[in-house]
Amino acid sequence: MAKRTSLYHHHIEQNARMVNFGGWDMPLHYGSQLEEHHQVRSAAGVFDVSHMTIVDVAGPQARDYLRHLLANDVDKLDKVGKALYGCMLNEQGGVIDDLIVYRMPTGSYRLVVNAATRDKDLDWMKNQAGGYEVAFHERDDLAMIAVQGPKARDLVLQQLNDQDRRIIAALSPFTAVLLEDRLIARTGYTGEDGFELMITNDRVAEFWRGLLDSGVKPVGLGARDTLRLEAGMNLYGTDMDESITALECGSGWTVAWLPEDRGFIGRDALETQRRDGVKRKRVGLVLQGKGVLRSHQRVLVDGVGEGVISSGTYSPTLKLGIALARVPAATADSCWVEIRGKYLSARVVRPPFVRQGKSCI
Repeated sequence: MAKRTSLYHHHIEQNARMVNFGGWDMPLHYGSQLEEHHQVRSAAGVFDVSHMTIVDVAGPQARDYLRHLLANDVDKLDKVGKALYGCMLNEQGGVIDDLIVYRMPTGSYRLVVNAATRDKDLDWMKNQAGGYEVAFHERDDLAMIAVQGPKARDLVLQQLNDQDRRIIAALSPFTAVLLEDRLIARTGYTGEDGFELMITNDRVAEFWRGLLDSGVKPVGLGARDTLRLEAGMNLYGTDMDESITALECGSGWTVAWLPEDRGFIGRDALETQRRDGVKRKRVGLVLQGKGVLRSHQRVLVDGVGEGVISSGTYSPTLKLGIALARVPAATADSCWVEIRGKYLSARVVRPPFVRQGKSCI
């Protein structure tokens, strides 16, 4: 039987279509995935993302441990509340998972990792902890919701008292604040402004209802996928996995190369790949004409070789077929995509496709 979040019965009340995602019963949509997509781009939507795994890492050597575990460097978190996106890599530089880490009070850190990789991630984290004085606390007492869209900020502020409202209004992107039993972060997975909130299971329903009463619409995983793809954001398991290095999936910007003596897991493999040159790279594709790009479709580049689409969809904002693909490093500005035995022309672009409701291509 799949797990259920604290908001499961509220999704049923909203007539959500429920699906199994990473072992959880989650809402795919509440009637129209297309309308939910446009709702986030034009106003605001709220997502239940309580299936994500929240882990607090504490102990006198938590900093040293995370500097070894992650390709990005937690020393960038120079203040309590700052957030950092990065990857856990294996020794070959492949991506075990991508995550966000927050600096918490008293020298601890909070990691949010993907639902489908929970068991693998926790095992890996604990197996790499040998020699470090560090402790792990999985926060299954917390739910997580995301409010995203150009009106998200104002609608979240309506749910807070005057003192908390002033604090949250001052948050800059990729920062967070802990307010009693709630952590509120200005982060997201849609390419829009917004917040991700971690709230105790017994309090999240009240906050959820308050958002809906103020005009925020619930949004399911279907629109979350088209929104993140328009924003050029990777999805673990399709755009990145253990067989694909951080440099090959477009995550090289998350690798902190300095200081040179920081020996994070996977560094040697990435240094070799960076020296020898990456043989495949991540690009964006825009279909030239009618059609829908899908994962696993073959990409052909004249005179260069071939690649594959990792994520593809019809962009509701651009009204075009778009995709993320892994292609030979020498790929220039055009290619062909094989769709049902036919070869259709596509333009190669640099993601993102859409940010804050506007075209980037």
